[in-house]
Amino acid sequence: MNFLAHIYLSGDDELLTIGNFVADGIRGHNYKIYPEKVQAGILLHRAIDTFTDAHPIFRQSTKRLHKNYSHYSGVIVDIIYDHFLAKNWKEYSNIPLANYVDEFYNTLNKNFEILPKRFKHLTPIMIEGNWLLSYATVDGIQLVLNGMNNRTKGKSKMNEATNELKEFYTEFEEEFTAFFKELQSFASTKRNDIEKQFKI
Repeated sequence: MNFLAHIYLSGDDELLTIGNFVADGIRGHNYKIYPEKVQAGILLHRAIDTFTDAHPIFRQSTKRLHKNYSHYSGVIVDIIYDHFLAKNWKEYSNIPLANYVDEFYNTLNKNFEILPKRFKHLTPIMIEGNWLLSYATVDGIQLVLNGMNNRTKGKSKMNEATNELKEFYTEFEEEFTAFFKELQSFASTKRNDIEKQFKI
């Protein structure tokens, strides 16, 4: 899953949420240098990714893209799924999305010093562009995919994937909705297990 889903699935704990947010920038056992709640978020992130990558509905979505985008298909579906979470946010939260993401940006700024180097660079750019709110529109997703394509120096052609998003919009949305219901249940149980492990 992409940023918004990971943040949402973290629950209400700020440090756990930060851990879930930054986990892709932390390799192996390096997570152990962080406070326990951040560690818990990192482990939750990894569990969510493992669950997602193996899930048949997620694989069904990626299969639709594999011919044109090969191993980048999973990354694209992560971003597409964040679009549907943002677009249908009212079904998942009583807090308006604009308020929710502002609160998260405040959390990042408040805890800026503990962020990994990569995310200290990324955070101001994310906030300035209001990435999380932009996910709610196809135009916003286009900007994200443009940026991802630039990072691959044009090799991934991910910027073209909004064509498939528009063509198979209903199918992707139905797959996201069915998948995310299962992911919510999994993440809630896993988060409780990890919190018990850390006694937090």
